Amino acid sequence: MRQVVLYLASGATAAAANFLSRFAFSRWMPFEAAVVLAYLVGMLVGFTLMRRFAFAGGSAPVRRQLVGYCLVNAAGVLQAVVVSSLALRWLFPRLFSDPLAMEPLAHLIGIAVPTVSSYFGHRNITFR
Repeated sequence: MRQVVLYLASGATAAAANFLSRFAFSRWMPFEAAVVLAYLVGMLVGFTLMRRFAFAGGSAPVRRQLVGYCLVNAAGVLQAVVVSSLALRWLFPRLFSDPLAMEPLAHLIGIAVPTVSSYFGHRNITFR
């Protein structure tokens, strides 16, 4: 249980870095590109925190852990971009009239979707 709590705390911090950095990236690029770059920011923060706290017992070399982390997160970024984009471009225009609220909400949902699959991927692949 402790590992799950530390994973969620590390992931929440990484998600905050992801979410907040997307606002800066969105000033200079399309939404989907900003989501990808923000996801990379979150990955850097997440790897550092998860390696240090949530999965500190992992014995694999850092290089192997980093490769595993990138592979697990490649699946996560695909989930995040697809879900964010579908929410922004298809679902939310049917539900909301305020376009300013749609991008942040779509991005938050996209960040949340890969949480469970990423936990099991990191536990069983990255930091085993």
